[in-house]
Amino acid sequence: MRAVRPLPTGPLIAFYGDDFTGSSAAMEATAFVGLDTVLFLEPPTPARLAAFAGYRVIGLAGVARAKSPAWMDDNLPAVFDMLASTGAPVIHYKVCSTFDSAPHIGSIGRAIDIAARRFRGWTPMIVADPHMGRWQAIGTLFAGAQGVPYRLDRHPVMARHPTTPMAEADLGRHLASQTQKRVGLVDFVAMKRGGAEAQLEQQIADGAQIVSIDVLDRETLIEAGRLVWERGAHPTFGVGSQGFEAALAAYWREAELIPEPQKTFNAGPADRIACVSGSVSPVTAAQISCARENGFVAIPLEAECAVDAAAWKAETMRCAAAMLAAIGQGRDPLVHTAAGPDDPAVAAFRNAVAASGAPIESVNERVGAGLGEILDRVLTEAKLKRAVISGGDTSGRAASLLGVDALTAIAPLAPGAPLCRAHSDRADRDGLEIALKGGQVGAPDFFIAARRGGAA
Repeated sequence: MRAVRPLPTGPLIAFYGDDFTGSSAAMEATAFVGLDTVLFLEPPTPARLAAFAGYRVIGLAGVARAKSPAWMDDNLPAVFDMLASTGAPVIHYKVCSTFDSAPHIGSIGRAIDIAARRFRGWTPMIVADPHMGRWQAIGTLFAGAQGVPYRLDRHPVMARHPTTPMAEADLGRHLASQTQKRVGLVDFVAMKRGGAEAQLEQQIADGAQIVSIDVLDRETLIEAGRLVWERGAHPTFGVGSQGFEAALAAYWREAELIPEPQKTFNAGPADRIACVSGSVSPVTAAQISCARENGFVAIPLEAECAVDAAAWKAETMRCAAAMLAAIGQGRDPLVHTAAGPDDPAVAAFRNAVAASGAPIESVNERVGAGLGEILDRVLTEAKLKRAVISGGDTSGRAASLLGVDALTAIAPLAPGAPLCRAHSDRADRDGLEIALKGGQVGAPDFFIAARRGGAA
């Protein structure tokens, strides 16, 4: 019988999410199995961290997915120091479950290189998460879209992603353009036949410094978690999606190291909800259409105005006023920058940015901040208690302007996008219920479900 490494007291996992929506997905993976989890939206002070003493998972939401390698060099060392200071035996760099990254922006390889200066041992990588419709076979990642699984390089969204289009589904090959570290693989064939440990040892002996682990189903998810927990370094630094947390939790449950959840997670309906979206995903477009058909007021935000400060201020004020007017009429407002990748607004935005000569990163920052300013004004003036921010890159910029510094999970809405309780020093923000939704996450009725609430 295999030996089982016991769980220590104190934090078990400390993670940094490279975008805000992905961070909430990682929080969901541990919170809803009964591990008290807090997600900080800014680096916590020792006093703020002490307010969540006893929590088993500590997360920090970040924006590295939208940043350059130089930004990572300047900012990630302090992040990894903070994560290590929690004493957690597992440190996780959380990435999107569609591995959004490129050598010049959101480089996962650069993040691993920086972490390697502080943490020793091999780096496990678990990106697949069957619960989210993500599967990895022989190193190749597949992702579902409208119920159909696609290789990532043929995925209708990721193959056309405006910032990090995926032309390679083999994650080892994709990562090789971002780091010189050798990438190995523990494949599902070895896992199904009981040879995962031997294959892992051979990969490490052959010089692999990063080891990608296939996950197809619950059996391989549990085995992936076992390899990380039982064969990882002390502490273990790993990279991957929320599937990383899901794998560890699945193994801990299988090994009877954690009990069944002792509490339920639920939330009732909200009288009114305010939503903003910076996503150009067709998944979000379908959700906007469904919301409109069910009484929401969809308000287009002309993002091309963001190239000019005065025009942008006027446009954000217009949208905030339109949202408040909708609420005054007893309806739910939804401001959006685009309704899918084929919306003419996408081309108009790109053309405006090109004509202005401004760096697109700075204009994107302005758009995200503008959405946050709109939502902040609406929540304050209408005194609403529930909101949604849609878009992985958008969420970080927008959420940072709401005066919220931490989140805890309340109830599931869709895999990867829980409804959360906000924690804040501001009385009008403490207790706000908010969901941070990635562009590709959720069923067509997501915004309606967010208004309705949910239960585990």
